[in-house]
Amino acid sequence: MAREIDVSEIGDAVRRLAARACIHLGERETAALEAALADEPFEPAKAVLRDLIENARIAASEGIPICQDTGLAVVFVELGDGVTLAGGSLREAVDEGVRAGYAEAFLRRSVVSDPLERVNTGDNTPAVLHVERVDTPDAVRVMLDAKGGGSENCSRVAMLTPGDGREGVIDFVVETVEKAGGKSCPPLVIGVGVGGNFETAPYMAKKALLRPLGDPSPEKHLAGLEAAILKRVNATGIGPAGLGGRTTALAVHVRAAPCHIASLPVAVNLDCHAHRHGEVTL
Repeated sequence: MAREIDVSEIGDAVRRLAARACIHLGERETAALEAALADEPFEPAKAVLRDLIENARIAASEGIPICQDTGLAVVFVELGDGVTLAGGSLREAVDEGVRAGYAEAFLRRSVVSDPLERVNTGDNTPAVLHVERVDTPDAVRVMLDAKGGGSENCSRVAMLTPGDGREGVIDFVVETVEKAGGKSCPPLVIGVGVGGNFETAPYMAKKALLRPLGDPSPEKHLAGLEAAILKRVNATGIGPAGLGGRTTALAVHVRAAPCHIASLPVAVNLDCHAHRHGEVTL
């Protein structure tokens, strides 16, 4: 079935998602923090978790950001094979959505135009934009991840070998979390991309963060891998804010793809407790 959509609709979705993601902690995320608080035996960790829950409550009630770092806008747009775009440039519409959303919600602008000259663009654009064609003919799905710099800076990619196997993947994720310590603002949501190649593994890790929090992978062996990684990560004792405890991560989400017979790429994208993301189907 053919469908035409004006790019301004996608831009408006981005505008709404940006403001909501940076101000309102999701229901699943809130429930996960509350469950962690009930299960956490270490009093300093319990105090941090109480503060995070209260911080989210205040942000939502007063309409202010959960954290001052309101992130780099990473936008995923999935378009069905039967969808055509009208009304101009998708890139310009997405950037206008980011520009408007960050201005309306008084969110911090955190983008520099050149990585070495370090001049702020003043409006949090350009966004990082990923566009995919999907099999559902008339689908239009817009997803946004407002990715903070602290956790992003602690993310890593490695080209393991097939001999490293499942345990090598687990070890690399745990090592990444341990190297980050409190700098990544735990408790974390951990996105892991396994397979593909050097550029696709990080993409999968980033997109894995957008799965509803705690939903296991539909692939049984990957769901088992997620559970194994989460257990190991929480056994590190890093805890909330790096102050110790059993709640270092709230969830691990893994995506996988075919890869070369000689390769085992693994990417780990850490996301902080604020986990600013959202999606809408148009």
